[in-house]
Amino acid sequence: MKKTRLWMFTAILSFSGITMVSCFTDTKKHAEVIATDDISQFVTITDVVPDVILEIRYFGTYNFVGTRIDGYEEPTALLTRQAADSLKAVSDDVMKQGYRLKIYDAYRPQKGVDHFVRWAENINDSLMKPYFYPDLDKSVLFPQEYICLKSGHTRGSTLDLTLFDMTTEKEVDMGGTFDWFGPESHPDFCGNPETGEYNGDNSKSSAGRSITEQQFKNRMILRQAMLRHGFKPFDTEWWHFTLKNEPFPETYFTFPVRKI
Repeated sequence: MKKTRLWMFTAILSFSGITMVSCFTDTKKHAEVIATDDISQFVTITDVVPDVILEIRYFGTYNFVGTRIDGYEEPTALLTRQAADSLKAVSDDVMKQGYRLKIYDAYRPQKGVDHFVRWAENINDSLMKPYFYPDLDKSVLFPQEYICLKSGHTRGSTLDLTLFDMTTEKEVDMGGTFDWFGPESHPDFCGNPETGEYNGDNSKSSAGRSITEQQFKNRMILRQAMLRHGFKPFDTEWWHFTLKNEPFPETYFTFPVRKI
């Protein structure tokens, strides 16, 4: 097992005129984190949750970068053992409601995060702008924290996912695509996620977008199932959840994504 120390910081950095934010928002009380390639506490998700569907966006080209992301060697998904066990309970829960879980991303190696950073620094690369950030200038992706120098995914207990309807045999309509950069992705867009109340008639994005009551309800089905089984949500992405009691809150892993 190889370990290196990464000194944490909260300062804003600037390279080539681009403001980059560290985004260390959930480990502020610690002065440093550990980077390691130790894979011993991880599992391949499908070994624990065989009913999940995988659509690993960063292994393919349909993602906001437009190419395969560094560190994704196989179209599979990994999590810490604890997170995978909790996800199995979520899967059992939603299957009783007629759904399966569909995973876009789980553990993300640091080299994948570094790839995102290099892409964001290249302002001229806007290949996927029409699909993922049509309302934003690429220069704001760092300051508005769409891209960060570190990611909770790299700690191994965070994943991005949605629901698949077993009756229609289609992905559930959440009113927006995974990795959409904008307020439309926020869990509180057009409603109150704490109460499940929809208020879409009074809530639209600056671009005039909205989601329907059913789309908001669909988001809540996923959210409530994840919360029931030990995950916590993220306030800017309806698809993003982290195990509350994650086993490695100060560790960033470096091994590539491939079956264990």
